[in-house]
Amino acid sequence: MPQNPSGSFRLGGLSALLLLLIGSFPATLPGQPAAPLAILPPLLSWNGASEALAVGADHPWVTPSEAGGLRTTPSYTETIAWLERLAAASPRVRMLPFGRSPEGRDLWLVVVSKEGAKSPADLAANGRPTVLAQAGIHAGEIDGKDAGMMLLRDLALPGGSLAPLLDRVNLLFVPILNVDGHERASDFGRINQRGPEKMGWRTTARNLNLNRDYAKLDAPETRALVRLLNDWRPDLYLDLHVTDGADYQYDITYGWNGRHAGSPAIATWLDETLRPAADRDLSTAGHIPGPLVQHVDGGDPSQGIFEWTASPRFSTGYGDARHLATILVENHSLKPYRQRVLGTRVLLESVLRLLTSPPAAEGLRRATAADRARRPSDLPLGWKPAAEPGKIVFRGITWRTSTSAISGGPRIEWLGKPETVELPVVRLTAPAATARRPTAYWIPAAWPEVIERLALHGIAFERIERPKTVAVEMDRIIKAQLPKDASEIFEGRVPLEAELAHEQRTETYPSGSVRVPTDQPLGDLAILLLDPGSADSFFRWGFFLEVLQRTEYAESYVMEPMAERMLALDPALRAEFARRLETDAAFAASPAERLDFFYRRTPFYDERAGLVPVAREVAVSKNGALSGSSD
Repeated sequence: MPQNPSGSFRLGGLSALLLLLIGSFPATLPGQPAAPLAILPPLLSWNGASEALAVGADHPWVTPSEAGGLRTTPSYTETIAWLERLAAASPRVRMLPFGRSPEGRDLWLVVVSKEGAKSPADLAANGRPTVLAQAGIHAGEIDGKDAGMMLLRDLALPGGSLAPLLDRVNLLFVPILNVDGHERASDFGRINQRGPEKMGWRTTARNLNLNRDYAKLDAPETRALVRLLNDWRPDLYLDLHVTDGADYQYDITYGWNGRHAGSPAIATWLDETLRPAADRDLSTAGHIPGPLVQHVDGGDPSQGIFEWTASPRFSTGYGDARHLATILVENHSLKPYRQRVLGTRVLLESVLRLLTSPPAAEGLRRATAADRARRPSDLPLGWKPAAEPGKIVFRGITWRTSTSAISGGPRIEWLGKPETVELPVVRLTAPAATARRPTAYWIPAAWPEVIERLALHGIAFERIERPKTVAVEMDRIIKAQLPKDASEIFEGRVPLEAELAHEQRTETYPSGSVRVPTDQPLGDLAILLLDPGSADSFFRWGFFLEVLQRTEYAESYVMEPMAERMLALDPALRAEFARRLETDAAFAASPAERLDFFYRRTPFYDERAGLVPVAREVAVSKNGALSGSSD
């Protein structure tokens, strides 16, 4: 339905007739703005045992959301006020700012421990496993904030039902990460989602999606979060979201990168220890837990679902690369807000309770240590579908398709009746490209924004104080592909695709340049950020666009006689030029390209044109071959 310049909706005769037939909108007089209500699929009834976790409005520590019947969510100011009151009442709770948003709001970390730890050193001293739960990275998906506040009450107050858990576990809680988006709240935040009644916006005040920013670290919110990870060193990290898309029975879905990816020992622990416990607790509480759901074809659910492997721009891909157990929680948007919040509350308690078990906690720490000690010789840079799809018994919802009279394309309707079907699973588990692990990477001092981001990630490097000459392998851009128009600009950056060729070179690096060894716990992350073949490398995010620009050219009156002399002196060049004229019609028809053919072969041409500044330090074997190059 089109919007007029004022932003309200006006109904023509046909539109008004359609809405009257649907019967889902209040009657609207011609010329009056309508109240556009989303028409969602039929709602499944639900009444789980987790209802007992919510307190009534007369409880002294009722959360603002509970006071609203778990249909609403409090504002930023109301949220922080309630948390500060809790911190004042409980010596176990500390409220610490850990960053500021572009609009000047504080980002808050709630630290919950038996001793009331005030710093990372305090928390580390107690030796207990630490869970970080983060809500509101997409501020309209705010279930985790309200579930977390309920959990804090039960953990922190004297006599709280979960207070004994703090004898064996610590909790870090970020109630809202995207605080500016949270305050862009309205009744119309997410058209595909059932509640809360007013919800925030997906992106930040600068229109950045924070869950696409973990690798490039452009947003102050993401930078602050990564500093938090480096300083507080949690053992397990939960990123709490809400997903939309298809209809199905699951209300709480969650997952992580699998055993094929960067942290196989952690993934095994999550598969074999955490998921069975969490699924059991959610099911006992009346919820339906499930895997992350992304359909292969949103218009035809029978085509199956993807088993996704996240890259480092996402929380789970980033955690996988830095060997931190990271769980992506995606509550189902079509379930009521109350059901989703209660399910999240159950899941958070389940994870904390699991880590109070010494065997489970020790198992996670052993797995983490094993993954941080790995130094695979070849590292996948991206993923593609495995050769054979798998199968899943899927708890879905009946549906039908038809041809839409509105769009002219296929229309899917969810019919509200549960069904259990077997679906194919397309597993993105085969490496799409790999990089051979180099000894180190070199970054010239001229690229401080890249060096700064390495430091923010916590990646170790050595900064040289005097020039140094090094044998390296570098990549030269043979062909670059930039976005065709503004619609392809992504997350505030100009992404770059390129065909590359490897070159062995001897480079002299000025003082201030850095050497990044890959023999370190974050070595895998360094490779994924620095190898140009990685989908989330600084190169692909457009940090080195300057090298695409040529700055010197040859005048034709100079190149014409030079080209004649070059052809006369070099039979091989003469033959190459003739072949190019015969096989490349566009080249043959372009005087500029023909002269440039010769200019590129003179010592006057910029030999650094198109050279990617990131270099791989190579080792020379006994037979003189180079190792450590990228495939």
